[in-house]
Amino acid sequence: MLTPEEKHFYEENGYLLKKHLVPLDWIAQVKQEIEGIHERMAAQPPEGVTVSWEVYDDPAKPKRIKQLMHSETVSPALNRILRGDAMLDIVEALIGPDISLYHSKLLLKAAHDGTSIPWHQDYAYWKRDDNHPLMINCQLAIDEATLENGCIQYVPGSHKWGLQEHERKKQTFGVFLPGHYREREDAVAVEMEAGDGVFFNSLIIHGSAPNTSRKDRRMNTFAYNVTGNSLTQCREALRGKEI
Repeated sequence: MLTPEEKHFYEENGYLLKKHLVPLDWIAQVKQEIEGIHERMAAQPPEGVTVSWEVYDDPAKPKRIKQLMHSETVSPALNRILRGDAMLDIVEALIGPDISLYHSKLLLKAAHDGTSIPWHQDYAYWKRDDNHPLMINCQLAIDEATLENGCIQYVPGSHKWGLQEHERKKQTFGVFLPGHYREREDAVAVEMEAGDGVFFNSLIIHGSAPNTSRKDRRMNTFAYNVTGNSLTQCREALRGKEI
C-alpha cells in the first residue's frame, strides 16, 4: 500500500513513481515473450490484438510497432502483472476497491527509430458522456528508460487544470495539445529502471521525446477504471463488485 507521503505526492503532482514494483524475473519473462514481436506482428497479428506502426519518411526502414493494444493476450507475464496484488493494492489506494481493466498496451519505442509521444491528457481520449476522469494509468518499465531513449515526462500539478483543448488528427496518438511535441520547461522527466512503475492521473499532461539512443525503450501501460464509470469501457472487473 502507499504511505501518507506517497499519497500526498500523487494528489499534488498527479503522478507517483514506485521503484521495484515488479520483480526482475517477471520482467525477464516479459522480455522473452515479446522477443521478435515486431516481425511476428508484421507477419500475422493474433485475433483481438491491434497494432499501430511507426510512420517513417524512409520506406526502407524496417517496420516497428508504436503501440500494441491488448498486450496481455501476447504476454502471460503481463497478464499476471496487471491483476497481481502489487499492482492492484496501489490502484485501490488511489481510486478505491472497485477496479476494472480499461486496457493494457505495449509502447515499443525502438532504438533510433522510436518517435515522440505528443503532449496530451489521457482523458481527452477517454472522455464520454457517461464517465468522469477517475481512471488511472500505470506505465511499467520493461527496459531502462532515460532521457536519451525517450522516458515519460509529466507536467506536475497539471491534473488540476481540467481538460484542455486538444487537436485531433487521424493518426496514432492523434489527440494532442497544440504543438504536438516540443521541450517544455515545466515538465519533469521520470527516468526508470526495469521493473519500476509510474502511476498517473488521467488529467495530467504527459508525453515523451523520440528515442535517439541505441537502446530500446519498451514499456507497458496498464489503464484501470472505477467499475461502473462508463461500463462500456471496462473489459473485466478485477476487484470489488462485478460488472
